[in-house]
Amino acid sequence: MTDHYDALETRDPAQREAALFARLPDVLRKAMAAPAYANLLRGIDPASISSREALAGLPVLRKSELPALHKAAPPFGGFVADKPGSFARLFTSPGPIFEPEGRQADPWRGARALFAAGFREGDVVLNTFSYHLTPGGFIFDASARALGCAVIPAGPGNTEQQFELIEAYRPVGYSGTPDFLKILLDAAVTAGRDVSSIKRALVSGAAFPKSLQEEMKARGVEAYQAFGTADLGLIAFETPAREGMTVNEDLILEIVKLGTGDPVAPGDVGEIVVTSLDTHHPWIRLALGDLTAALPGASPCGRTNMRIKGWMGRADQTTKVKGMFVRPEQIAEISKRHPKLGRLRLVVTRQGEADAMTLKAETAAADEGLQDEIAASLRAVTKLGGNVEFVDLGALPNDGKVIADER
Repeated sequence: MTDHYDALETRDPAQREAALFARLPDVLRKAMAAPAYANLLRGIDPASISSREALAGLPVLRKSELPALHKAAPPFGGFVADKPGSFARLFTSPGPIFEPEGRQADPWRGARALFAAGFREGDVVLNTFSYHLTPGGFIFDASARALGCAVIPAGPGNTEQQFELIEAYRPVGYSGTPDFLKILLDAAVTAGRDVSSIKRALVSGAAFPKSLQEEMKARGVEAYQAFGTADLGLIAFETPAREGMTVNEDLILEIVKLGTGDPVAPGDVGEIVVTSLDTHHPWIRLALGDLTAALPGASPCGRTNMRIKGWMGRADQTTKVKGMFVRPEQIAEISKRHPKLGRLRLVVTRQGEADAMTLKAETAAADEGLQDEIAASLRAVTKLGGNVEFVDLGALPNDGKVIADER
């Protein structure tokens, strides 16, 4: 049994990088045939975007903006050049955000993630993600069938009927949330039903803490995590090495400073930004609003693509202070005005029944004049007054948090 889905997974990283960026100009040209991308990328020469440095100069498109954009220009906000009828399926997610499924095999890029979790051709898979209007069920269904598996399209809930299917078809694999896997296993014990055929799982869509991982393993199920979205499908996945998640092939993943499109320093926590190489429905620097950090080096499993720590929280830390919204983009603006500072963190508290702000700033050389300058920038950018507190370089946690609401 081979350990890898194909030879692409074990390429030299430089070879992969060259292949991705050789394809990117054509993807950009296709994207710019759509009116919204033509406007967003106006003046960009696609041929010049041939490296990560060049890509980082393009504007980001924030997922949080998509509902309003899709409403203004339905169904896809002007970001897709082809007509809806050119796709295989058409979905919606909360927002609403409208998502099309391509006609190619494995349109959501999930077969690799299932393979890494131990799924193989001929396996029977119980898929408990929802099939109703949203893409979740179809993402894992299409991915399993691309791998050569047979799929039970169970969806969530109705455990009694699921027990009948499990006892009849004897699925080896499970795909769904980790929460429902536990519900299913617990309910089977209570009802005296046999679900022992399930030996492996690929879970997503909810937290999968170490305690629950160990419980699943103790109950005979090797469960792996995947990170994905309804827009892009499977973005990264856990492998048998159990060291972070490996980024999927055919995607360019960046980690940027909150409120900007600028790459973070190696190892720092930032927001995930993804560029896909699907010319039918390209995504160019889609900022997902999710936090992560890159892991150094290659995975012990032999896969050589970039690894991330997994999901580490949400990037949208917008909070309201004295009736005014304060956003991560504003803290990023203060950082740009004072480039000699290290990390910044705005701490919001209550003092005497009133909101109060303290901007903690890392610096190697604190002085009163600089403190006054930063306080002035804080007021100019946020339209609110606040204190400035200097801390040593490296004193603030590397957790991606730039606004901490401690009220």
